[in-house]
Amino acid sequence: MRLLTLLLLLTFSIGCTTTKKTSTASNLLNGNWIPIKEEMGGMSLPTSVFANQKMTLLDSTYTVIAESVDKGIVKYKGNKMDIYGKDGVNAGKHFTAIYKYENKQLTVCYNLAGDGYPETFETKGKQMYFLSVFIKETKK
Repeated sequence: MRLLTLLLLLTFSIGCTTTKKTSTASNLLNGNWIPIKEEMGGMSLPTSVFANQKMTLLDSTYTVIAESVDKGIVKYKGNKMDIYGKDGVNAGKHFTAIYKYENKQLTVCYNLAGDGYPETFETKGKQMYFLSVFIKETKK
C-alpha cells in the first residue's frame, strides 16, 4: 500500500510552478492533469485508486494531489523528464521518466528506481515502472 501511495503521488508530482524561462514542451504541459489510466509492472490499476488524483505542472515545478500532497521540480530534455521530490513522501527522491503528448493525452512512463530512463511506454515485467495517462482538466 505504501508503494502504491508513493506511485500515485509520483504520478501527480509532475506539476510545475516556477518563473524560469521554459521550453515549448513544458509550456505545452502546463496545467492541471487528471489520470485516466495507470499501470505498474504490466498490471492496470483500478480507476477507484486514482479517481480523486490530480497533477499540476507549471513550467519546472509539479504538484501531485493524491492521498497527500507531493511537490517538486521537473526538468525536461527531449521526451525525457527528471523528477526531483522536494516536499511530501517523495522529498529527496529522483525519478526518471519518458513522456509523450498525443491526441490531447499526456502519457508518462516512470522508472521509480531512477537508475535510467524507460525506453518504451511498456511496464510489463518491470516492477519499478509506472505508467500514467492523463487528460487536461477542463474549466467548468
